[in-house]
Amino acid sequence: MLLKRMSNRLSQLGILTLIAWCYTGVSFADNRMYHCEIGVQGGMGYYVGELAPHVFQSVSGAYGAQFRYKFDQRWALQAKIQHQRACGNPLWALDANAEYNFFRFGSQSHDYRVKQITPYISIGVGVGAYNDWKVGVYLPVGVGLKWKFADRWQLQAAWQHNVYVYNGDSLEGLPEYNNTHNLNGSNIMNNDVTSTITLGIVFEFGKGAKICSFCRND
Repeated sequence: MLLKRMSNRLSQLGILTLIAWCYTGVSFADNRMYHCEIGVQGGMGYYVGELAPHVFQSVSGAYGAQFRYKFDQRWALQAKIQHQRACGNPLWALDANAEYNFFRFGSQSHDYRVKQITPYISIGVGVGAYNDWKVGVYLPVGVGLKWKFADRWQLQAAWQHNVYVYNGDSLEGLPEYNNTHNLNGSNIMNNDVTSTITLGIVFEFGKGAKICSFCRND
């Protein structure tokens, strides 16, 4: 009788151990981070310059695509291309940005430090093409919000401000307006600026190494 009880207890313990092992295996499998992301975004853009000195005075549609490589759950490198208009003149912008998530970003619900929603900031460098592919250099600064609503899918809202620092005083395509303050391009503050406010959808791919949920590597 005693042996039978011990046998039953051992069987129950074995079943519980097997369930725990399977659960742990599933958790670690889900703990793999996708290192790459690709997505599209669309929204509105505005230009501030000689023809439109005030914010939202010259507004156009904006759209583009993005690629992101994630080093970990906080840091990433993003490449983005976007199109908008400056007082009707078409403008293409291509930039590379370093991104920082305020929270560890992912879908691991068993780790309280990992969030499915996080704000982020970004800064980088870019080039803009306008007026038959005249090229200017700008510094992009951005803020945004990411929401991981499914295993591989995200929604992202972003505001990006592009400050031109070289050859960026004629985005509107009218050279006669480029020297209204008699600076002749000698002051970077005389250059134009552009901004975009977009909503994008992103798909993750490229599974990486397992993430340790119990390591204190914030």
